[in-house]
Amino acid sequence: KPIIPKKIQHIPNFLTIEEVKLLFNAIDESKQTEYRDKAMLLIMYSCGLRVSEVINLSFKSINFQEKFIKIIGKGNKSRIIPINNLTLDYLLKYISLTKKNNGTKYIFINPRTKKPLSRQLFFLNIKKYASRANINKSISPHTLRHTFASELLENGADLKVVQTLLGHSNVSTTQIYAHISTKHIINAFDLYSKRK
Repeated sequence: KPIIPKKIQHIPNFLTIEEVKLLFNAIDESKQTEYRDKAMLLIMYSCGLRVSEVINLSFKSINFQEKFIKIIGKGNKSRIIPINNLTLDYLLKYISLTKKNNGTKYIFINPRTKKPLSRQLFFLNIKKYASRANINKSISPHTLRHTFASELLENGADLKVVQTLLGHSNVSTTQIYAHISTKHIINAFDLYSKRK
């Protein structure tokens, strides 16, 4: 029998900590729409949400007192994700700026349409900020979710915990990020070796 090669899993792009700083610093907080985008990107980076989960985030899904988000993800499965203080501060300030979006249930809206921001517009906005920051990588909203996962694993988080936070039904999907971390460690070691 011929040997059928295993399907090669695509290893997603992620940002270094320095690139994350550059990306966030490229956003003009004095503009309300850019402040909105920064709050959205902070949620993706610090909570690891999917794009669809961020753009459809509603007021009732966030517990501001207990500092967590309740997400109903793929397969109608719910998960609880903690929010750090910085992200929560941006979120609260954005909500106060928009006066709760004139009664809509969604947090992040397009001010022109009064509807949730589209994936396409969010994608274009991130490309714009990456260009401003001179980040020469292919970047999308999902890049920040990938960065969240790879950073957790690099800092010693348990694979099953990361799986739960990301809402993966199968741990093999989460395992991709472990490969990223290993690759990152090898690259860092190579750079260190060249310095000696």
